[in-house]
Amino acid sequence: LSSFFDEFESVPPTVLKEIYKSFVDDRAMLEMLVEEKPAVVSFHFGAPPAQWIEELKSAGIYTMGCATTLSEARQLEQAGAQAIVAQGYEAGGHRGVFDDGFGKDQQMGLFALLRIIVAAVDLPVIAAGGIMEGAGINAAMMLGASACQLGTAFILCPESCATPAHREALKGPKAHQTRVTSYLSGRPARGIPNRLYLESGADRVPLPAEYPLAYDAAKALHGAASAKGCHDFAAQWAGQGAPLARELPAQRLVQVLVEEMQAASRFSHS
Repeated sequence: LSSFFDEFESVPPTVLKEIYKSFVDDRAMLEMLVEEKPAVVSFHFGAPPAQWIEELKSAGIYTMGCATTLSEARQLEQAGAQAIVAQGYEAGGHRGVFDDGFGKDQQMGLFALLRIIVAAVDLPVIAAGGIMEGAGINAAMMLGASACQLGTAFILCPESCATPAHREALKGPKAHQTRVTSYLSGRPARGIPNRLYLESGADRVPLPAEYPLAYDAAKALHGAASAKGCHDFAAQWAGQGAPLARELPAQRLVQVLVEEMQAASRFSHS
């Protein structure tokens, strides 16, 4: 990345730090959650020890885990999770794959993944990935989902923490071009492409450092670039349904989604 740093009269970091500590190595986080008792705790990139999940459940906390394959769903079930979030390849943000080795992601689309997990796992399954409208929610529910998880649909809400640059990108032609990259963080994640999406580069590039070490370097680069008014290296996560995002207050968006679900349901029964 040194040439990028040179462009902004900066220098790359000489040391990479683990800027995000894993929950499985953070007993203090578990104790805080047990004390605070949030209604739900959801896991990404795998599951903590079964005993930790049991402690959360004993505190009255509902536990969910993200799966991108049937194998991952079964591991979460065995660990004691109470629901599975089936994350299709369409989803924005970080892929929930347990094994972060390159080439290991099976890249399953939501509908195939959803049917396979629902047929084999005796837990509620929550559909995630590319769902933006009421009709999409209904479709997932008809395929066996107990609920749906929407993320990209809410990025344009005024309540979200998305930057102005992220919002503008989501409202423009770039929203049609979301791709998965490992170069921003060290783990595969889907977003709006920028200059750090190096997979399609003509020149051979080295593999990024592991997550979250690569993220540390990318954030340093984004900081140097943004100080010069450039946002070409920002992480602008978004799913494949990004062009369907609507700029509505969150409460109104939820109302619209429910109205769309009801309208689509009436149409399908007519």
